[in-house]
Amino acid sequence: MLNKKDLEKIKKETERFFEKMNFGIEIGIKENEENIVSVSLKIEEPQILIGKDGQTLMDIQHLLKRILRKDLEQVFIDFDINEYKKKKREYLKELAQSSADEVVLAKKEKTLNPMSSYERRIIHIELLGRNDVKTESIGEEMERRVVIKPLKD
Repeated sequence: MLNKKDLEKIKKETERFFEKMNFGIEIGIKENEENIVSVSLKIEEPQILIGKDGQTLMDIQHLLKRILRKDLEQVFIDFDINEYKKKKREYLKELAQSSADEVVLAKKEKTLNPMSSYERRIIHIELLGRNDVKTESIGEEMERRVVIKPLKD
């Protein structure tokens, strides 16, 4: 559990980072029960900071974590811009369930499009509780994807 001073430091450093980039941004910070600090950023034109498939957002998150790590060692920080990641998680969970339903009905495996490790993890976790399908990741690097397979009766 972080103290109020640490949370304020995260907010100040994040503000400084975006001020240097000349972005007017609204920052909200909260810590959840798993000791993850969620930093929500609101901006009028989020596309430039989110980038293609969220890649710029991931790069910004990586940079800010590196900046903050020198003062805060054992903290996981999750940055989100205009709830992009939240919406993406919801979409991936729906994709996982609907794809699993297709696999069960067709009794045939389905290979999803290439995804980041973060996205693949969401798919795997979402389908973990189902007893009619299993998942695995195949491929290398940028071509790595999830395969959903029916379980044999």
